[in-house]
Amino acid sequence: MTLLLPGNLCAGVDEAGRGPLAGPVCAAAVILDPKNIPRGLNDSKKLSQKQREKLFTEIIDHALAVSISFACNREVDAVNIHYATLNAMQRAVYYLSICPKNVLVDGKFVPKNLGMPAQAVVDGDATHTCIAAASIVAKVMRDRKMIFLDRHYPAYGFASHKGYGTRRHLEALQHHGPCVFHRRSFAPVQQADMKRAV
Repeated sequence: MTLLLPGNLCAGVDEAGRGPLAGPVCAAAVILDPKNIPRGLNDSKKLSQKQREKLFTEIIDHALAVSISFACNREVDAVNIHYATLNAMQRAVYYLSICPKNVLVDGKFVPKNLGMPAQAVVDGDATHTCIAAASIVAKVMRDRKMIFLDRHYPAYGFASHKGYGTRRHLEALQHHGPCVFHRRSFAPVQQADMKRAV
């Protein structure tokens, strides 16, 4: 059950993993404590891994509420990456232990049926601390997921490239074909699958 609290509590929402050829999309929603905002919050892409991990711990320790949601590769293939991302964002907001008064979403689109005012903010992870915090949580959690998958499918190198279409990853796709965590609706995966079928 969602806990309602007084005040203008704002949730920041962002995602990680739209572009990779494998693995899930991860969305995060964060409600920061206005009295205890970690220093150095920024777009996760502008931070080193060490900086992200440090800030991730601070966010988890001090935020009023944090939630994440994954959209697996099967959901991506079923509804496309755009809608899978919005679905994950919607679930992340829904899973928050505190109901926010409003939501700020990084990008151009807002998930439907949030049940509260929401606004899309282009490059919001660089201008709003709550969105920056969400971008860090989403990035760290997705990276950890890909490192976990690498233990079971080491041939693809997921731990190093996190599923993105690097040269090493594309070569592994050509040699081994897709695994169960690849996004088969993405062209490079389709092409690798077709070549192996011939």
